Amino acid sequence: MIFATGNHQKLKEFESILGIKLNHSDLDLDEIQSVDVEEVARHKAKQAYDILKEPVIVEDTGLYFEELNGLPGALVKFFVKKLTLEQMCSLIGENRRAAAITCIAFFDGKEVKIFKGETKGEIAKEPRGTNGFGWDPIFIPEGYSQTFAEISSEEKEYKFMRKEAIKKLKSNIDKLD
Repeated sequence: MIFATGNHQKLKEFESILGIKLNHSDLDLDEIQSVDVEEVARHKAKQAYDILKEPVIVEDTGLYFEELNGLPGALVKFFVKKLTLEQMCSLIGENRRAAAITCIAFFDGKEVKIFKGETKGEIAKEPRGTNGFGWDPIFIPEGYSQTFAEISSEEKEYKFMRKEAIKKLKSNIDKLD
């Protein structure tokens, strides 16, 4: 199976948690416009399979603001490109609850299998921290006072939503070949 990603840090994280070396391909995949990370991941998996003609894994992560009825969700990367993180923080009033959801999709040409992980938390009043990327400076995971960007990369990598989704994939990997 091939992991379709251009993100080498993500590739290392997957290999470390899975305990195996993955073949990978840096594909330029279309990203459908949807708030739902599962819908985006399903589409990307099918598209990657159509290109590679081999079983594939893809991953997508979204950030869901409760006060905005789930926006931006899977569209968060586009929000981050168009708005500053300060602007994103100011979109929210009193209800700062949010969830970060990672969805891994495996497609073998016949069936898409989905593995999800979720971390609940809240949106900071202002961006904080320099670790990570994207929206990490504005998300505070439940049980923490620091944002993802203030937590060490190692701690972030081995906890939270992506690890949960990868562990679900790992427990099913023998059934996927």
